[in-house]
Amino acid sequence: MSDSQAFSQLVKNSHLDGKQRNEAWALFKAKGYTEAAAFVQKIEDAVPLAPEPLAIRPEPLPYRTWGKELIDEASHEQMNSAMRLPVSVAGALMPDAHKGYGLPIGGVLAVDNAVIPYAVGVDIACRMMLTVYPVGAEALDKDENSLLQNALVDNTTFGAGGAGLHSGKYDHPLLDQSNWQATSLLRSLRETAIHQIGTSGTGNHFVEWGALTIQSADNPLNLKPGKYLALLSHSGSRGVGYKIAEHYSTLAMWQMPGLPESVKHLAWLSLDSEAGQEYWHAMHLAGEFASANHHIIHEQVAKAAGLTPVAAIENHHNFAWKETVKVDGKKQEAIVHRKGATPAGAGVLGIIPGTMADEGYVVSGKGLAASLNSASHGGGRMMSRNQAKKTINPRDQQKILKERGIKLIGGRLDEAPQAYKQIAQVIQAQSDLVDIIGKFQPRLVRMATDEPLWKRKPAPTGIVDQEGD
Repeated sequence: MSDSQAFSQLVKNSHLDGKQRNEAWALFKAKGYTEAAAFVQKIEDAVPLAPEPLAIRPEPLPYRTWGKELIDEASHEQMNSAMRLPVSVAGALMPDAHKGYGLPIGGVLAVDNAVIPYAVGVDIACRMMLTVYPVGAEALDKDENSLLQNALVDNTTFGAGGAGLHSGKYDHPLLDQSNWQATSLLRSLRETAIHQIGTSGTGNHFVEWGALTIQSADNPLNLKPGKYLALLSHSGSRGVGYKIAEHYSTLAMWQMPGLPESVKHLAWLSLDSEAGQEYWHAMHLAGEFASANHHIIHEQVAKAAGLTPVAAIENHHNFAWKETVKVDGKKQEAIVHRKGATPAGAGVLGIIPGTMADEGYVVSGKGLAASLNSASHGGGRMMSRNQAKKTINPRDQQKILKERGIKLIGGRLDEAPQAYKQIAQVIQAQSDLVDIIGKFQPRLVRMATDEPLWKRKPAPTGIVDQEGD
């Protein structure tokens, strides 16, 4: 192993922040391995061996819950822990909530001048996008079905490893080198972005054709009542978001070794710190990358099908926003984390999907302050992935799909409809948070297959082959 490779490994395994890493590499280039390694070791030696405990509140701050009867106790325990953080100022729990890392999926947390990487989530800026076409939904029942299916299959990329990549065929302004120069981490992720932009990955991500029903002529999409052909997608920032989350979550936890075990995954970065600003910038870049993924997918599929959209909606979750919230009746600026929760400010449009078999909802937010202007991001899991694989019979899944006239291309048993809460109940539980604009019924669903590891083609060196969902 060369000195450069050895030093790269040393820095990678260290706890140096971005500035210290730059200083270490500058010293390596100027003085060589020995002096640069001594610099790294000096910083590592300065880490306290017996950290001072970091105090949290003895009792959680109060927060509102929607659909309490739909939520397990573990989610409440996680939310209670989050509301004990000294930086927390307000919170809310959505009806699709289920246990996550640190903050439950469906948790909304407002904090003072800080950002919590794990409260944002691993799949940073995971989002929904819906495009509507001036074609009746009956196109799904006619010969056009083959055209739509081919357009979908030929222009979407699913899977992990090499299967989830392309050759770098999409030229997008976001890939310009200037966008990836802020930190060494971002510079290292540009190659991943080049080969993953316009792809969907694995997990609960999908692209699907379906029927959008608009009932009222008075709608913000300016569509006449009726059933339209529409394309809906769900995916995020893939390896880019995963690596950003991993790096800054680890850094935050390292900087707060005295944080109690119950909340260690909720370690935060002050926005007054260099690390906090680095993460904030990286999070927004991951958000732009996730958005670009969806736009490329929709443009390519529509082009292949010979269609031009007449309306489009896009919204994201797994993100942190600077917003004004009410605390004890007073307004204050806070960082609002929505981990698996949809922004639902007054008049804000969004999509709350169901499962591969259940209808989703196009909604308009009501802007309820008690929910921190939020709503659910889906139905929410009722079974863990392992539980679903062990208990759901594949024949039962196929029966549901056949009864509802749904064709599934790919898909995994842990994403079966039975693994999720009833979306209609979840929507009913948040009727004070959103108005329903339309309903989307999936018909032709594309997802990743459940491929065993031994069959997986590895990703090339330099490409991050990990992601969240």
